[in-house]
Amino acid sequence: MEETRRMPLLGDKFPEIDVQTTHGRMKLPDDFKGKWFVLFSHPGDFTPVCTTEFVAFQKRNDEFQKLGCELIGLSVDQVFSHIKWVQWIKENLGTEIKFPVIADDTGRVANLLGIIHPGKGTNTVRAVFIVDPKSTIRAILYYPQELGRNMDEFLRMVKALQIADKEGVAMPANWPNNEIIKDEVVVPPAQDEETAKKRVKQYECFDWWFCHKKL
Repeated sequence: MEETRRMPLLGDKFPEIDVQTTHGRMKLPDDFKGKWFVLFSHPGDFTPVCTTEFVAFQKRNDEFQKLGCELIGLSVDQVFSHIKWVQWIKENLGTEIKFPVIADDTGRVANLLGIIHPGKGTNTVRAVFIVDPKSTIRAILYYPQELGRNMDEFLRMVKALQIADKEGVAMPANWPNNEIIKDEVVVPPAQDEETAKKRVKQYECFDWWFCHKKL
């Protein structure tokens, strides 16, 4: 009987997959071991919204690289289609796509990740997986076909997750432009009464369970 596999969830290890890309064969997540990476799927090559997304990702590629974060795309198109589309983008829009794009024409990878669009044939959804240097999935986002993604949000998320890991803090809404505490970060709530008493003396607090600090 064929093994049934559930789609990956937050906190899971990114599944081990051998893939064909525009940069040759790759093994995920091993080829990005020790780095963050953002894997994003798109419905199809030579489509308007996806084209704008690829240009937007590439325009921010250097910023992702500064964070030690790699980009990799995916759709169920063949590698020949990917190569031609990337060439078209360079020739017609003046942007060279420097990150690899996975060719998943069998749908094997998309099915493993749970990103085949329901009701849309074999098209992949606009999904985003943010994976940390330990190959743990830290964030998963899905977008409908008619809505292009905001790449600045993914940069913000990688930055925030890295700071959260390093400092043991949490980020408020719209960080670093929060309406209440601006660019400060949230101190995790105390887990006992003694710590709660100390917290209000150590940090700026609205109450013992809502303390914040500058980085």
